[in-house]
Amino acid sequence: MAKKVFALAATVTVAAIALSGCSSSSGSNNAIDGAAKGTITVLTGRTDLVSDGTFKKYAAEFNKAYPDVTVKFEGVADYENAIKTRLNGTKYGDVLAIPAAVKPSQLKQFFEPLGKTTDFSGTYRYTAQASYEGTQYGIVSGGNANGVVYNKKVWEKAGITALPKTESEWLADLKLIKEKTDAIPLYTNYKDGWPLSQGMGNLGAITNNVNAAIDMAQDPSPWKDGTDIYAIDSLLFDSVNQKLTEPDPLSTDWEGSKTQLGTGKIGAMMLGSWAISQMQAAAVKAGASADDIGFMAFPANVNGTQYATVSGDYAYGISKHSNAKAAAKAWITWFTEKSDYTKSQGMVSTLKDSPLPANLTGLSDAGVKLIEPAAAPKGKESLLSDVANQSQIDLYGQVYRQKLVDIARGAADGTKDSYFAELNSKWGAAVKQLVK
Repeated sequence: MAKKVFALAATVTVAAIALSGCSSSSGSNNAIDGAAKGTITVLTGRTDLVSDGTFKKYAAEFNKAYPDVTVKFEGVADYENAIKTRLNGTKYGDVLAIPAAVKPSQLKQFFEPLGKTTDFSGTYRYTAQASYEGTQYGIVSGGNANGVVYNKKVWEKAGITALPKTESEWLADLKLIKEKTDAIPLYTNYKDGWPLSQGMGNLGAITNNVNAAIDMAQDPSPWKDGTDIYAIDSLLFDSVNQKLTEPDPLSTDWEGSKTQLGTGKIGAMMLGSWAISQMQAAAVKAGASADDIGFMAFPANVNGTQYATVSGDYAYGISKHSNAKAAAKAWITWFTEKSDYTKSQGMVSTLKDSPLPANLTGLSDAGVKLIEPAAAPKGKESLLSDVANQSQIDLYGQVYRQKLVDIARGAADGTKDSYFAELNSKWGAAVKQLVK
């Protein structure tokens, strides 16, 4: 299974409502700061790392430091939907990746508090992702830069010598790829759906605004020229509308697309840096070179400088119903601080004092500056998801962007302007109701 960073929030509109009625029972009284012993089960969407034995190797290393703990792993396919259902009961493992469906205000219903956020923020990145009202409920496993994964050979074959910094340059480059190569310029993975949400990871990068998320949450008409969300969705619409994407979006295939990009049959995909290692592995398996895979920033700039957001992947928390909370805490701490997980996956370490991974040197070489989205103000931690839920616009899902693609390719009525006006109307009504 692929790691789907931003797409994993695809069920937030429905799930957040469904979870609101879940039990808030505190479960076992097992102390989180006691002796690390017992058996714990770790739930993860990385079924690939469970099946290939990677996690088993991590457990063996962990046991050198914690011999009294037995670690079991459960790979969960369709992680978000499956865990959303399990959270309605008490059997959701001891350690688990906190689903995007869980709103910040709901963290205390399902997860054991780890301590004050201020005690973690000096050591770890992305603490705001699993924090509420000053309490930390999870530690992020690693981070990712957001942008575009591309095949270097395809772009070189098309005669492109400089990566695009604007949408017009992007479209011109995709046209060159279409004209001068046999590759599909941009692959949307429309059928699988979740990749369409990956563009949301660039929120803030287009305008160099670390507060872009909370600004959008309070903006009654965010789909207008000059905003991040307009640039993200406009780029997708225009790429499809100008026939620079796969000819039949209804037959796309995520797993197959990794090999196609790795072997030069696809020019680019809008994905986070987490995908680099998967594309490289697919390239090598197919007889191509891992060095053919590159990563670029979203084609936008502020006064000539490009920015890329760096945001956290899943945060791992401890079930309130765990009977081995101290062991669970020991695992999370060891996994984030001692294992080579982020290095092997080409991710940005959760630890603030760790260097950037080698696969992001292309960004630094291009002068791209990395920015980390700021935490929402106190009391507004869930405002963006609340407005999205109220407006029924699945920002981190696939429904509204699939419609965007359908309009762009002529399979649905409307224009870019009319659809953005529709989105603004729904969003504005929700903002009016929720923002005081």
